[in-house]
Amino acid sequence: MAEAAMAAGAAGGAVSVTVRDLGPQGMVTLRGDLADAALAAVVTDITGAPMPGPRGITRGSGGAAAWMSPDELMLFLPAGTAGAAVARIGAALEGRHHLALDVSDARAVLAVEGAWARELLAKCSPADLHPDSLPEGEIRRTRLGQVAAAFWCEGDGIWRVIVFRSVAGYAQALLERSAGDGPVGVFGTAG
Repeated sequence: MAEAAMAAGAAGGAVSVTVRDLGPQGMVTLRGDLADAALAAVVTDITGAPMPGPRGITRGSGGAAAWMSPDELMLFLPAGTAGAAVARIGAALEGRHHLALDVSDARAVLAVEGAWARELLAKCSPADLHPDSLPEGEIRRTRLGQVAAAFWCEGDGIWRVIVFRSVAGYAQALLERSAGDGPVGVFGTAG
């Protein structure tokens, strides 16, 4: 997959949205009782982030924690650290019902950045991406074209998309093609 891919708007000229693969990322799927204080403590210990609420994503000095379902989190960590995080979780939650898996090799994270990045994602997904429905700090599990995906806004015009690695090429090509077709004006130029 290309290291970085740029897509210009339909009018041509300046690049308005960038789509790129962020490369290796540490990722851990953690299932368990999200109200368990021991689970919350190990998540914060590993990521430096507080536990996210429903549909939330929180950031800390060591990574991020994303709420994926009522009993599931995704931890985003530096590349190469997920295995050690799984071991730490196992030790901290020994005797408690939980599942922690290193899914770093199974997932890919794409960056979608630019003035109309929100609209680009809205063109490719059935999710409601209006800023009132998906504000910064919330994650949404949905579809991107024909594949499962989740995405969130990190700031004005800065989005992250997570997909299965096996379909990352499709997802990136879909976003690049949609970017090349230009915006349709649903959200104006706000990202």
